[in-house]
Amino acid sequence: MSSRALDLLLATGNDGKVQELRALLADLPLHLRTRSAFPDAPEVVEDRGTLEGNARKKAETLAAFADLPALADDTGLEVDALGGRPGVRTARFAGPEATGTDNRRALLAALDDEYERAAQFRTVVALAAPGDGATRCVEGVCRGHVTREERGEAGFGYDAVFVPEGQPEGRAQTFAEMRPEAKNALSHRRRALDKMRAHLERKVGR
Repeated sequence: MSSRALDLLLATGNDGKVQELRALLADLPLHLRTRSAFPDAPEVVEDRGTLEGNARKKAETLAAFADLPALADDTGLEVDALGGRPGVRTARFAGPEATGTDNRRALLAALDDEYERAAQFRTVVALAAPGDGATRCVEGVCRGHVTREERGEAGFGYDAVFVPEGQPEGRAQTFAEMRPEAKNALSHRRRALDKMRAHLERKVGR
């Protein structure tokens, strides 16, 4: 069966996520579109109470607007010592207008006296098609721990304070210290997209 290129809108305005999604989907025959190609696209308020709710809302809103299949994700950092927070409020942990720097500083302050620093990134990826009402959602989880200080210059969000499991002993790096391909091999986003891959392959005729 021959493959056919599928137009797919990446329903995110986060440049870091766009770069990761492009890399993770590079081997599939997809024509990836970004929000920048649709300057009149509505801004989606992430006001749902769950990661899945936000991912669904973004994917479905952009799919309907652009009349294209749309892929969206919502990601939360869930810290054991904080009862799973920041969770769905990960991007707004330090306030509604918080920057990544603000959020990292707020997290490190909240954990200042904590010895137990286990945490996980959880991503929910949603794929919506215009008109058919069927939205597929999958999730990926990456366990690890929060550092005591920021390390590394790469990545975005909380990458500079999160060390993922699965690295060689004695060489544990934060996501922000890793090369992009090393992060993508371990990340929560990769694990979610691996689950979505079979569905995308069926859509492109593989």
